Amino acid sequence: MESLKNHVLSDWEWRLIARLREVPEGPLRSRLLELLDELVLFVREPRCPQVQGDGVPCAGIGVDCDECLHVSELLATLRARLQEL
Repeated sequence: MESLKNHVLSDWEWRLIARLREVPEGPLRSRLLELLDELVLFVREPRCPQVQGDGVPCAGIGVDCDECLHVSELLATLRARLQEL
């Protein structure tokens, strides 16, 4: 992982960190942190298994492959469900 010593966090990043720290210890917090970690890793570098037209597996999030579209739909569904609560 790249060193974070020389990086400045945006206001949004500070808010996210503060909100994460406010989540009480327990199983839900553990599951949330695991999910966030895995999700960030996937979105940063999806490495979709599907071979594209050029014969090379998709390695970028800018391509509308089925896997990236599926993850986008899952995130949209989760967001919609959270807004219903």
